[in-house]
Amino acid sequence: MTTPARPAAPAWSSLTGRRVLDLSRLLPGPYATSLLADLGADVIKVESPGTGDPLRIAPELFEALNRNKRSITLDLRDEDGRNTFLDLVRTADAVVESFRPGVLDGMGLGPATLHEANPRLVVCSLSGYGQSGPYAQKPGHELNFLGLSGFFAVPGRLDGEITRPGVRIGDMAGAMHAALALTAALGAGTDTGGQHIDVSLSESITAWCSLFALPLRDLPDPLEAGLVQGDNDVFTTADGRRLSLATFEDKFWYRFRTGLAADFPALDTPAYDRRAARTAARQAVSDLLRGVFRARDHAWWQERLDGLGAPWAPVLTTPAELLADPHTTARRLFDTPAGPAACPQARFPVTFGAGLDTFRTPAPALGEHTREVLGAERPAPGRSQRGD
Repeated sequence: MTTPARPAAPAWSSLTGRRVLDLSRLLPGPYATSLLADLGADVIKVESPGTGDPLRIAPELFEALNRNKRSITLDLRDEDGRNTFLDLVRTADAVVESFRPGVLDGMGLGPATLHEANPRLVVCSLSGYGQSGPYAQKPGHELNFLGLSGFFAVPGRLDGEITRPGVRIGDMAGAMHAALALTAALGAGTDTGGQHIDVSLSESITAWCSLFALPLRDLPDPLEAGLVQGDNDVFTTADGRRLSLATFEDKFWYRFRTGLAADFPALDTPAYDRRAARTAARQAVSDLLRGVFRARDHAWWQERLDGLGAPWAPVLTTPAELLADPHTTARRLFDTPAGPAACPQARFPVTFGAGLDTFRTPAPALGEHTREVLGAERPAPGRSQRGD
């Protein structure tokens, strides 16, 4: 029986054919390189023999972060492993690493050594606080970066309370900046020579949050800035479901309140027709809307709000609702590339006119491609989890 051909990397992508050696592990680095791999880069995941990336203990997350990659095992603390890695560096376009600053230097594989082996190499280092500064050697994780970012200076609720998001945005922001920086550097060609990209996870999320935090610097009460509004919120319907309403613009508020005034006479007032007025009276507007939405069930609101062309959406609170949403279904955002019973994955969330097949190959077993990458004559340092 003939094995079906694997989908090819996109021929149109500037990343296709670029070789990236990925020394990173856990979330930020692997997410950055997964974006490159989705777009065609040949990402070779270099893992320690026997253990590999610690995220392998969470197989569903590992699968999503490491599709379209190859895995080899090398002991970089061993002289033979380091020499083999330097041989690979000579064939590569980029190296991505997420060790604490100085660790690679201590192993004899710092940026200077890597550039000596390959002067055109792009080295991307992801660390908590960057390669320099008083925090450079501090250990840290996503919550630490979020705490330093200004995130907790920007209120998101009428009571001013700010809670930590469940999604690890403190890591993801750095990963996306790393992927963007690598794409720009690799797109520069070889004439400019190699360089070292220093990505601070803390700085990346701070750059996002500062856009909203810094304008609050002279306000004694952050709520005065108007970022929290009574009509841009999540509301509960009569049957206990939730929906979001975002009548930020005056035209949407006017359409909403005039279209529903017959059912809810309390909305029949021009008092809040201007954005500034709604913001100033945010608590009164919030109380009004909470009472209005509690009066009807979700299905009633869906029909009426769609009919009014209101900026609203259901609030999805379970993975099942996310997978069943008609819009994500129509746009084929999710698939189960490993089989119908496997955990779904989101495709690369951009549609290209030239086409992109996100799900080309599954995440590799530990050391699965060691012989393929290093040569069949070299014994594989690690044993494949699939028995290859």
